[in-house]
Amino acid sequence: MSDIFHEVDEEVRREQVKKLWDRYGILVVIAAVLIVAGVGGWRGYQWWQAKQQAEASVAYDAASELVDQGKAAEGEAAFAKLATDGTAGYRLLARLRAAGAEKNPEAAVAAYDAIAKDPSVTTTLQELAAVRAALLLVDTAPLAEVTARLEPLTAAGSAFRHTARELLALASVKAGEPATAKKWIDMMLADADTPQGARTRIDVLSTLNESGKS
Repeated sequence: MSDIFHEVDEEVRREQVKKLWDRYGILVVIAAVLIVAGVGGWRGYQWWQAKQQAEASVAYDAASELVDQGKAAEGEAAFAKLATDGTAGYRLLARLRAAGAEKNPEAAVAAYDAIAKDPSVTTTLQELAAVRAALLLVDTAPLAEVTARLEPLTAAGSAFRHTARELLALASVKAGEPATAKKWIDMMLADADTPQGARTRIDVLSTLNESGKS
């Protein structure tokens, strides 16, 4: 008797499946096609993205080699092209490298400033660009300008706080502002995370500051 009931249950299930298929079968087929197409499209996009990254990498290396060979103008042109046409990561690297290869200090500062103010750039790289711009100005710009550029980077959470403080101490010594220089020197010495190399340099700078030399 149980076998009969089992056969009946099987027949009922088959009828239910047939009714569901008759009603929704085309939707199942469409869904399956869309899934396959979606996976294929994603794979295609991943391949295209990898290809773009590889091409950008080759272009970056080629531009770097031109600069290393002393072909500055050609290298700058190659970096400028990559900064426009490359993938996001290599565009930024190219912009940084192009700014560093720029022979005109004013143009280099402007290029670094553009990166530092670009909201699409990460905070760390914005700060790096700001520090590099200030480094170009530390010997020529008024102390007030160097301070305005670097003081926001001296906070405890900044990745470049040690460099910013050191540059501000140097700029203050050069400007004949011993009290201001001492403030930045003391801040560096009090920070347990100040790198040893920076401590060595700041000791020398402290001696210069106390002797009134610049």
